Amino acid sequence: MTYQAPYKDMQLLVAQAYQQQGLDACESLDGFDPELANAVMEEAAKFATGVLAPLNAVGDVQGCRFEDGKVITPDGWRDAYQQFAESGWIGLALPEAFGGQGLPKYIAQPVNEMWLSANLAFVMFQALAQGGSEILLNFANKSIQERYLPNIVSGDWTVAMALTEPNAGSDLGALNTKAIPQADNTYKIKGQKIFITYGDHDLTDNIAHLVLARTPDAPAGSRGISLFIVPKYRVGDDGALGEFNDVRCTGMEHKMGLHGSPTCSISYGDQDDCIGELVGELNQGLQAMFVLMNEARLSCGLQGVALGELGYQRALEYAQERTQGANSEGEKVAIVEHADVKRMLLEMRSETFALRALGYQIAAQIDATEAAHDSSKKDRVALLTPIFKAFATERANVMAGQVVQVFGGMGFVEETGVAQIMRDARVTTIYEGTTGIQARDLMFRKVRGDQGRTVTELLAEITQLIQPFEADDEFASMATETQLVVTKVTSLLDSHLLNLNADHDGLLAVSVPFLEAMGILCCTWQIFNVLAYQQKQEMVDEPYMQNIKALAAFYGAYRLPCALAALKVVENAGLGLSKYKF
Repeated sequence: MTYQAPYKDMQLLVAQAYQQQGLDACESLDGFDPELANAVMEEAAKFATGVLAPLNAVGDVQGCRFEDGKVITPDGWRDAYQQFAESGWIGLALPEAFGGQGLPKYIAQPVNEMWLSANLAFVMFQALAQGGSEILLNFANKSIQERYLPNIVSGDWTVAMALTEPNAGSDLGALNTKAIPQADNTYKIKGQKIFITYGDHDLTDNIAHLVLARTPDAPAGSRGISLFIVPKYRVGDDGALGEFNDVRCTGMEHKMGLHGSPTCSISYGDQDDCIGELVGELNQGLQAMFVLMNEARLSCGLQGVALGELGYQRALEYAQERTQGANSEGEKVAIVEHADVKRMLLEMRSETFALRALGYQIAAQIDATEAAHDSSKKDRVALLTPIFKAFATERANVMAGQVVQVFGGMGFVEETGVAQIMRDARVTTIYEGTTGIQARDLMFRKVRGDQGRTVTELLAEITQLIQPFEADDEFASMATETQLVVTKVTSLLDSHLLNLNADHDGLLAVSVPFLEAMGILCCTWQIFNVLAYQQKQEMVDEPYMQNIKALAAFYGAYRLPCALAALKVVENAGLGLSKYKF
């Protein structure tokens, strides 16, 4: 089976996000309407299906090779990358001043989803290029921007994000890579990094490494981290490539999944000849790097959506073709006729649809924030980012398991290809911050950090949205149960989550269940947004919209009780962790 972009869903959700976020009223977005979005999506779908999807299994089976100190990508990848770059897809949402197309994120979001579904391992460089460019646009001096950005935007060079070290994983404050100041205002970089996605490869002539390091007199911990741009080959004042910059790949990780994406160990300055330039201010590296990390977290959440969609398509096709068992009349039937298989398929379909809607709304909110400089929308994006990243990737892993379950024993063998989805999905809950780290960020920085203001505003918006549906026979029950979840979250904010005397470890212990409940609530919110949008547009109640209503009702009945159960766990803050001795 070849991946096919769910174009109808994408078209609906893009138009809805565009209208809801008021992008039609943004002067800076004049001309970037859903009609343009549809044209871009049509071209992207052709490339995803025709070029990238056929290489997905190739990358999984062959993987990358590390030979004589060089990384060699799978067959067909170099040609596909060349086509990808020449078509302008890398610079889709990057500034025209540096060669990009300058499209808003709400248009780039469905395009990126197509890439991620078609061949996740291949396109992992895309978020790095986008986030790395935004770092340079916001923090780098003019000289760095002029020498690096045109090459990154065009795809002539790629970007690598170098954070993790053998002794410093999630705790970046423990990193030891050194940056020694030189007389010409450059820095000699020395240290080792691990788990560097696309840290080395054979796709481009140069790789711009964004490296976190500390100067000799830097404060201890995260307060002393600075950011440097360190190219594999030095870059002259005119932007031309120079000599090798003592940046070496020392090996590749042999991973559970994403075999086609090179994950490298990188050594900087083995010969004391690695030169980097400071990006931004000294000791402000994390502030700059979080721009890229936030971009990567949103991309990671979209990976969950994309893998869910790919798995659903594979499972649906197999369920329609596989004959097994009989119906009540004793007739042999395809397994899609069995109630439990229907349940799993509809769970994947509704979950993916709701998560997609949430991801598209976040992208449109970013556009609205940048166009209107609206701090409230910025706070909303900050609140939703850890929810989307963690919840979408956790659910992607559940859905990957359901795909294997639909296939039965055939799902457990490599020949069918669905095991790859399960293996590729596993790491998405880990990188760019584990689910626990996202939950802690949500609990302490986003909810307690502003005394619950932003989350309370969201809850009020959800209440206002669902009120008309309380009189709708079809969705009254779902609206009522959604309000129960809203009321419970509000109550827990007062009694537990915003309590100044709350036990810190107790809140940490229930932060993941709280994020899970918020993920379900946010997905339900988006489903109601779609239903409200459909009513306002007075759409013909065609079979497609009837199906959307059916999956909406299913999601509410199937998932809202899970949100209430998770909130019950939150209410029991602490879980007795201190009583158990390991």
